[in-house]
Amino acid sequence: MLTKFLIPTAVLLALVGCASTPAPSDQALTATLVGGDNVNLSWRSPSPARAGEVVEYSNSATGQFTPLDFVPPAQTTYAHDKLIPDTAFYYKVVPYFGPTTNAVTVDLPPGAGTDDAGSWATPATLPGPAPHASAHTSAGEPTDLKATIEAANGIKLTWTDNDTDAVGYFVEIQPQGSKNFQVVQVLDPKINTCGIITLPGEKHLTIRIRAAYYGTPTNTVMQRTG
Repeated sequence: MLTKFLIPTAVLLALVGCASTPAPSDQALTATLVGGDNVNLSWRSPSPARAGEVVEYSNSATGQFTPLDFVPPAQTTYAHDKLIPDTAFYYKVVPYFGPTTNAVTVDLPPGAGTDDAGSWATPATLPGPAPHASAHTSAGEPTDLKATIEAANGIKLTWTDNDTDAVGYFVEIQPQGSKNFQVVQVLDPKINTCGIITLPGEKHLTIRIRAAYYGTPTNTVMQRTG
């Protein structure tokens, strides 16, 4: 999916790791070096009611963290494989929450579609009524999600922004046959339209928008590749 993680940061595939430093028993996140260039993460989430979690990394203890993946709440492990040698890597896992729109099911027509999305796919803020106050409750959930087919693999989305304090919007899709929704775009606050380009196997899918905010992250752990 071309839309997979359209986040305004580059994802470096590097990792640090000599032998894993033992973590105190009360730490939620641990990192284990496997084979010199793979790191396996395991955690206990501090937020049982989370909608999902973001696995993040940085190459510096004080640097900016970059998302690696968005995982469903039932997942508590992650494998970061085939990493650059002799590189330090820092990890943390951040839970996310927030209400969602109604879910919309889309059946795309046959055909390969296009690799070049038009202006319809650009995230934007459409004019509309002022949103009402929200305190991360159902009153602030985004509403009126509509999906318009723009190409054999292109879908334009519009919705009503009712939230005043979300950190942004997540576009989540569930292809036919998948058990979970997956985050495919991360948008700035106040955005209420965007587009997605699907993969060939994603002709039948369900889409929703989440007004997202983050919870308390796990501890940060470090490994160094061999």
